[in-house]
Amino acid sequence: MKLYFNVGYNAMAGQNLQLVIVDDKGSDVQIHTLFYAENGIWKCEVDYFSKSISYKYRLSDEKGSVLREEFVLHHLNFPHNYKEFIIFDEWNNKNFPENYLNNKILYNKLNQFVPEKATVLKKHTHLFRIEAPLYNPDWKIVLFGSTASLGNWNDEKTIHLSQSGFGIWEVSIEIPENEFIQFKYCIYDKKEGRVIDVETGENRFTLPNPLTDVLQIVSNHYFKFRSYQMYHDAGVAVPVFSLRTEKGFGVGEFSDLKNLADWTKETSLGIIQILPINDTTANYSWTDSYPYAAVSVYALHPQYISLENLDYDLPKELVFEYQSEKEALNDLDLVDYEKVIGSKWRFLKAVFSAEKEKIYKDRNFKKFIKDNEHWLIPYSAFCVLRDKYKTPNFNDWKTHKKYIAGKVSQLFTVKSKDYDVCMLHAWVQYQLHLQLKDAVEYIHSLGVSLKGDLPIGIYRYSVEAWTEPELFGMDFQAGAPPDQFTELGQNWEFPTYNWEAMKEDNYRWWKNRLKALEQYFDAMRIDHILGFFRIWRMPVSATQGILGYFYPAVPVVSDEFKARHIPFDFNRYCMPFINDMILWEYFGENSGKALEFINSNNDGTYSFKEEFDTQRKLTDFFKKYPRGVIEEKLISLCANVLFLTEERKGEIVYHPRFNVYRSDSYKYISEWEQKAIYDLYQDYFFRRQDYLWSEKAMEILPVILNATKMLICGEDLGMVPACVPLVMDELAIIALKVQRMPSDNVPFYNPKNADYMNVVTASSHDSSTLRQWWKEDPVVTQKYFNQQLIQYGKAPEEMNSHLAEIIMKQHLYNNAMLAIFPIQEFWATDSELTNPNMDNERINNPAVFPHYWRYRMHLNIEDLKNKTIFNEKIAYWVKDSGRV
Repeated sequence: MKLYFNVGYNAMAGQNLQLVIVDDKGSDVQIHTLFYAENGIWKCEVDYFSKSISYKYRLSDEKGSVLREEFVLHHLNFPHNYKEFIIFDEWNNKNFPENYLNNKILYNKLNQFVPEKATVLKKHTHLFRIEAPLYNPDWKIVLFGSTASLGNWNDEKTIHLSQSGFGIWEVSIEIPENEFIQFKYCIYDKKEGRVIDVETGENRFTLPNPLTDVLQIVSNHYFKFRSYQMYHDAGVAVPVFSLRTEKGFGVGEFSDLKNLADWTKETSLGIIQILPINDTTANYSWTDSYPYAAVSVYALHPQYISLENLDYDLPKELVFEYQSEKEALNDLDLVDYEKVIGSKWRFLKAVFSAEKEKIYKDRNFKKFIKDNEHWLIPYSAFCVLRDKYKTPNFNDWKTHKKYIAGKVSQLFTVKSKDYDVCMLHAWVQYQLHLQLKDAVEYIHSLGVSLKGDLPIGIYRYSVEAWTEPELFGMDFQAGAPPDQFTELGQNWEFPTYNWEAMKEDNYRWWKNRLKALEQYFDAMRIDHILGFFRIWRMPVSATQGILGYFYPAVPVVSDEFKARHIPFDFNRYCMPFINDMILWEYFGENSGKALEFINSNNDGTYSFKEEFDTQRKLTDFFKKYPRGVIEEKLISLCANVLFLTEERKGEIVYHPRFNVYRSDSYKYISEWEQKAIYDLYQDYFFRRQDYLWSEKAMEILPVILNATKMLICGEDLGMVPACVPLVMDELAIIALKVQRMPSDNVPFYNPKNADYMNVVTASSHDSSTLRQWWKEDPVVTQKYFNQQLIQYGKAPEEMNSHLAEIIMKQHLYNNAMLAIFPIQEFWATDSELTNPNMDNERINNPAVFPHYWRYRMHLNIEDLKNKTIFNEKIAYWVKDSGRV
């Protein structure tokens, strides 16, 4: 069989285009170099012996280095009655929304789809193929064109295409005219029986085909939709632990998502967005409430289990105790994490102990273990050892400090004294899986989608850090540089990723992680997507984010100081600078107390004593021997440096400290030295890194994105390099726009400026609610009131429901694909539904670490479903804004 490929591409001199044929696992099996013909067309001839083909195009330079490659494969099927095919192709851009929106959200919304067969007869000359995922089940694709056989542009003589695959439309026809062919695709409404719109843009074209026994395939990639024809949706964001029901256990559970889905259906919302739901149990204390510090990236959190929906009932003698505890916990305004998790485990153990024989014989449970043993066995063993040694820190365990699969799996054998406890943890995961799957199936039955949250980091003492430490930078900590939330930056205390090790097996770890999440979710928010470009990392000796630097990064080397005539001195530039004036400024009358920790250098300067010369040493000392008011100042003084050091291949390189020009050390160098360091700082942070970061992201993200059908949204807030929006656009990753956190140099982001590939929102789980924010800074509020909300006069002291409605409508009536609001912001639009205690509504404060994540809805979901007038109001806004 002969395939004659033709593809248009404008390449530069010295560049080559290649055709790469791949197998069903995505591996390259054949590479063919195309030759340039004319008018931007590249050609090649391929002998091929299968009825289907998957391939991609690749641009390379003279040395064979890949410059650009398609991320989405082409797929063609060949009819059996032809032996030769001329293929007219187009480069397949990932960032066409129609391409990336061929995802789980639409699969679920259009779950009645049945493939149709496109008939190809021997007399046919052309097969037209177009990718066009339609978001209305009553629509189909038709085409018309400039020749009589294509209807002479008459929309009553269109050619109807068949949907041969999800979003793939095909038709095979005879075009006898020997003339240049122009055509366009149209949307046809089956109910109305007419063409309702023609695609935008210039006419498409193809050539006549006078050859017999040769079929010409016109492979077009994307229907050119108008904005209103694209998928738009609105949703609610609420942590699962925050859900409140009439018969709850003081915390939201997976089964409560069904009630929430009922409410979203009532209000015409199409998406439920939640926070991470993985197990974070490290110490059984309130600090475990932090949902981004999972002890396993696979295991679900036991706090979300419903004891009443287990496969087995509670022992009768515990029912009264259970009811009493449930009522007491459910009356609380906020989650009592420690009591909830303690009680749930007590009852879970009782059920397991009573029904153990039946559980062990359960074939479905056995299958669950077998299907998930790659993570379930290490996780269960980890839980047993964590509880036995009273710590998740495997370095402090008496046994199994180092993970050896063969030895750990012995805990899971019947002869092991820990067998029952291992099986308990496995069974709880099985029950959690069943309950979440049940909730997801119900959510989907209502046409609603579920959006999850993927933390960028892993917990330092997690199953993954224990089992595969080589994949992580265990000597470092991840965090974030200073921002509007905190002047000292954030230290999440997570290890960083060893990307080079992950690359060796083509990012298997990430692919498996996404595959696990895809069991439940249709869309995924990637927390801190900037981490795929570069991560803010600190040595383990630091406790504050201010002592971090970006990794990877192009550092400053010694010769660069010389070239810029900077009189580099290691002790002055890289060690904390302390003189008498700084000492007094920091400690005042307590300066004498600080002398316990520092030595005088007899020249008016001071240095930390060796036993106190890092933030970590000081923090550990103060835990044992508190020193009151001077503690925080001493720790901050450790960060009074101009440059941070990194050892790289035996050589010391340097990174300017973040906001170095605001440091006290900077004040005490000469003006010309300040200018030279400031210029170096600007070059380091805003010029030299972009290419490296873009290259790193483009190496990792395409592999990860192609491993899932979930719609991917990136949380791209904070200090965003110039390369980030370009890469996200190239890869069609949906960007996040928070009105009060604009990336541009404007006071507020205006949702009307949002383009299609955006999620818009007024606030997030990391920010205060709108009602709280309104009272934080009257000057900012006044500016927002006048400039963004276009209201006249003085802003009211409290944000009323009328203003909340204006804000919500600004976010609904725009072109952004998604508008998602925290549930608190829905209530703000109705004075009767607002929480009297607004300070109870904040979910997280990034400036406080560790923070207690304990927000609970003040209303039961069941009551919310009965607020008919309120629900109809929200539904009207959603429908009227075209988000249904």
